[in-house]
Amino acid sequence: MRAVIAEGTGGPEVLSVRDVPDPEPGPGEVVVAVAAAALNRADLLQRQGFYPPPPGASDLIGMECSGTVAALGEDVEGWGVGDEVCALLAGGGYASRVAVPAGQLMPVPAGVDLVTAAALPEVACTVWSNVFMVAGLQRDEALLVHGGAGGIGSFAIQLAHVLGARVLTTAGTAEKLEACRALGADRAIDYREQDFVEEVRAATHGHGADVVLDNMGAKYLARNLDALATEGRLVVIGMQGGTRAELDLGKLLRKRAAVIGTTLRARPVAEKSAICASVVEHVWPLVADGSVRPIVGRTMPLDEVAAAHELMESGEHSGKILLTV
Repeated sequence: MRAVIAEGTGGPEVLSVRDVPDPEPGPGEVVVAVAAAALNRADLLQRQGFYPPPPGASDLIGMECSGTVAALGEDVEGWGVGDEVCALLAGGGYASRVAVPAGQLMPVPAGVDLVTAAALPEVACTVWSNVFMVAGLQRDEALLVHGGAGGIGSFAIQLAHVLGARVLTTAGTAEKLEACRALGADRAIDYREQDFVEEVRAATHGHGADVVLDNMGAKYLARNLDALATEGRLVVIGMQGGTRAELDLGKLLRKRAAVIGTTLRARPVAEKSAICASVVEHVWPLVADGSVRPIVGRTMPLDEVAAAHELMESGEHSGKILLTV
């Protein structure tokens, strides 16, 4: 099969497409013939040598894909060769074939084409598991989403909006702010020009955000706590702004707040399978009826993987970047 190989660690120039042996399905696994794979920030970190795959996972980059079932391993039920699927992966998506635990397969939602479906698994599972399963966002609560124009942010805005929450988000350009409003954000905050803490307080009449979904980590920790409501929940899913920061425990206690750090990739297969099943049950109907849609900013062929990584690093895109295979 064709796959993206990283020749060492470094910039996008270390990536190239080579021929490598096809994967074989193990017990409980399915091989997917990949139609498209989607980029994630974690892919950039893996290429740079900062985010290795979990033990036992493919060392190829790629955490989500779409395609058709090509082969079934032992003890796989509910799937057949030729089924159109999208998959949450621990690795291996940047290739023409990938082996994946059957529980991490999801059917392509009605009304979504096979290539576009690659934009769904990671964002849907991340948002649903963190904002709703872990943080318990409820109707009429306020959600603050950082990076609202990105893949995670654009999905979180839509899902929270359609489920009845008040949505506030940050973005860095006028175009991205307008895109966030079009997706359902009640308040779009220019993080370059505005203080998001003050804007959140003003938009919620001093209440604050009940849930904050944060991809920045250390850089935003103190301000996220300031923006939280009493009994608020801060969910940290990324570290773009660093890994170490001071936390005012007095303020945390006074607010009776929670700071939750989560990852998805390294969770056991059983946990990821449960998340995928919950997404299919609760989120896919909203995608099928058009209430929530995947936002694709750019589609590029697999051979242009280095340029795709450069585009993601530039921060100039909105939505997901897809690699077609």
